[in-house]
Amino acid sequence: MILRPGAFLQDRYEIMEQIGSGGMSDVYKALCHKLNRPVAIKVLKEEFSSDSGFVSKFKMEAQAAARLSHPNIVNVYDVVDDGNLHYIVMELIEGITLKNYISKKGCLDSKEAIGIGISVAQGLAAAHEQGIIHRDIKPQNIIIARDGKVKVADFGIARAVSSQTMNATAVGSVHYISPEQARGGYSDVRSDIYSLGITMYEMVAGRVPFQGDNTVTVALAHLEDPITPPSFYNENISVALENIILKSTEKKPEYRYKSMQEIIVDLRKAMVNPDGDFVQAPPQVSDSQTVIIGKPELEQIRSGRRTQPEQPLKVNPIRRTEQANRQASDGKKVRRQEQEDEDISPRIEKLLTAAGVAVAVIIVAVLIFVFSRVGGLFRSGSPKETENSSEVSSEETLSDKQVKMPDVLGLAVEIAEQKLKDNGGLYMKISDYAFSETVDEGDVISQKPEKDEIVDKYSAVYVVISKGPEQVAVDLSQLGLEAMEGETAKKVLEGKDLAVVLEQKESDTVAVGYVVSYSPVQAKEGETVTLVISTGPALVNPVTVPKITGHTEEIAAEMLADVGLLAGAVTEETSETIEWGNVIRQSVEAGKQVEAGTAVSYVKSSGTAQQAKYKYLASIDKSYSLQTLIGPGSGSTQLTLKVQLRQTVNGREEVRELMGPVTMTGDQLLPVSFKNIEGAYGVTSGTVEIVNVETNEVINSYSITFIPVPQS
Repeated sequence: MILRPGAFLQDRYEIMEQIGSGGMSDVYKALCHKLNRPVAIKVLKEEFSSDSGFVSKFKMEAQAAARLSHPNIVNVYDVVDDGNLHYIVMELIEGITLKNYISKKGCLDSKEAIGIGISVAQGLAAAHEQGIIHRDIKPQNIIIARDGKVKVADFGIARAVSSQTMNATAVGSVHYISPEQARGGYSDVRSDIYSLGITMYEMVAGRVPFQGDNTVTVALAHLEDPITPPSFYNENISVALENIILKSTEKKPEYRYKSMQEIIVDLRKAMVNPDGDFVQAPPQVSDSQTVIIGKPELEQIRSGRRTQPEQPLKVNPIRRTEQANRQASDGKKVRRQEQEDEDISPRIEKLLTAAGVAVAVIIVAVLIFVFSRVGGLFRSGSPKETENSSEVSSEETLSDKQVKMPDVLGLAVEIAEQKLKDNGGLYMKISDYAFSETVDEGDVISQKPEKDEIVDKYSAVYVVISKGPEQVAVDLSQLGLEAMEGETAKKVLEGKDLAVVLEQKESDTVAVGYVVSYSPVQAKEGETVTLVISTGPALVNPVTVPKITGHTEEIAAEMLADVGLLAGAVTEETSETIEWGNVIRQSVEAGKQVEAGTAVSYVKSSGTAQQAKYKYLASIDKSYSLQTLIGPGSGSTQLTLKVQLRQTVNGREEVRELMGPVTMTGDQLLPVSFKNIEGAYGVTSGTVEIVNVETNEVINSYSITFIPVPQS
């Protein structure tokens, strides 16, 4: 159903214009007459209203989004089921979608893309902390407001994370969908990381990486095709940003970033060090198949012969500059790999060559010995010849069942184990683990037998493995603390056995409750970390939040308005102690100083669990002619009127506004038409009143009857 301008929803929201349309819903700009503010209303399309699956998915969006509150997420104010009409009332953002922004600019420069990427990642990080996965991240769902703020919208297919989150069908927009979503597999935070990576790809490349004639082709490309580096389309992209994008869009989730906080940390590094090589490449895993070793192969292994050349090392797909490659090659792990290659690849050839030389030397030694006995040469031999004879004697002590112990000190466990296997089939046994200030964790500290000792082939070598320093300093800059709320950051640090002290500070740039700064940058177990938490900008017009709990919704709204505050989002829950319609709790605690105009959300009681099963509804369809009240010349006379409901609840009268003040001329008809008026639980009667706002006089009234209706 298309809503026309001027139509009212719940006698509160006046439709102004349609501003968008998606696959499941239409979006309208509307005016909330109760709070006198513009809002966006997303209405489920009529063809889906009778489909319980679509309705459930639509409600899921509301429930997920209503739980979130973050500067980079579009706020949800209200969720309404009105017969076959299902809609969500949201914050209205005046701006442009990231998709349109990319279309206008062609492609974004690296710094601008990083800035937008950080904002989106911060919003998603907040959602992930609440157990919510967006699952449909794309430029169309990212809005850039006129003031430059970036907000994530449309949690249309978001779902709370649980161990049972398995999808029967793939969801999400196909050009941005993760491989696991495309195959209908398990979705977690890394699915959002993939989609964010594709979105950042489009920002810098001006196009998505995979295109095709139909959705199946594109989905298969996500599963099977390697991604073309974005620098192929835009050579000006920074090295660091491209590395971040490529890591975020790895096919296997375990090779991507583990959390949005990790992406935020690397994006901030990329902002100040665009050519840095700090992005950790995913591990390279062997795809070798299991084979059966027969007797000939076993004999070949025992004899030390190798007929197949070494498999070449896989090249990490992440791009690096020449300088970065030189730095990386100086790293310890590269040195280990080079040492492994040098030790493993030519080892057998060297042994074979050495064996041949030894045989030749022995033959020469025998000839020399024979001739020396005849000609006296042995007695007159030079010192050099004597030294050679000693070397020959030493070589003769190494039988074909023995090897010289290789040096594995300082090598990683896997490399050391392979090196021992390649030298006479030696096998490694770990005798102990020990702390070390000089040997990295997981590397060999000591070995027995020691290097160069003569040992039997296929014998055991006992090694001690390093556990690293006894107390390791935690690098706090790697934790992404500045993207967290204070309490969340505190729990993260306490989980690493650090003591935490909280301090507060005003900030014009950091949202209330989030971390402004921390010190020190590194800390060891038991040390204290100071977290500075934002209290928001300095208050220009501070007001004190009143205590609205225990009051009716109408009184609560008046109390907030009296001090210059707004009523925010209102939700309901059952209560065995708080009467129906009264406020259970408020989002900002009473007595706190906040800026005038701040919205205070609250939860009101829907009664006891039994009461929550029913609601009492009434309807009225009348119109009132003001001409009968004013008389002749009414066309030049104006009145400001409102419509309200009056009921007697528990012995006291309660009044609730049904339509906000409207100004009309005396020759107009005032519509008094309300389809579903919800009254107090258990109260079957009430009065609809037309009130002159200027005099507070009731100028006409209608009696209505309420009937109990089961909650849907």
